[in-house]
Amino acid sequence: MIEQTLRDSELVHDHPRPGTWLVDLPGSKKLKTVCGLIVGEHSLRVEAFVCRQPDENREQLWTYLLQHNARMYGVAYSVDAVGDIYLTGRLPHAAVTPEELDRVLGAVLSYADDHFNTMLEIGFGTSIRREWEWRVKRGESLRNLEAFTAFVESAQRTGGHPTGADPASGA
Repeated sequence: MIEQTLRDSELVHDHPRPGTWLVDLPGSKKLKTVCGLIVGEHSLRVEAFVCRQPDENREQLWTYLLQHNARMYGVAYSVDAVGDIYLTGRLPHAAVTPEELDRVLGAVLSYADDHFNTMLEIGFGTSIRREWEWRVKRGESLRNLEAFTAFVESAQRTGGHPTGADPASGA
């Protein structure tokens, strides 16, 4: 049923071993999210890598993700032992239907894609601003950073910190 649903949905996928499918979910902010569907003894496990561990503001990012978990369907944000961010969930076998599979894959795509740039701004803001400044100084293209224009401009107006707070002062 899983294989047929993926084919009918025309989703690019791989079936590397029995009971496991890797599905490519195309996004707009996060260009591709690979979602694993793993059949277990009692449930279908759903997991997708979203973002590597943040360079900064971990607690702020965790708070942001946990606040979203309360409103999410089928999956939730989680972190592994090194702090990389995933979407994970489980569906009992009886709940796995073509409609439910489509709904859960849609949820994974939405949660990975819709919040991706905000996650990067929170967890990698300093790196984004440095890369932007480096490219501007050298006349390099900003094309793949265009999504962060408002973020960088806000930081420039507030002395380097988009919130206007000075982290050194604890404010």
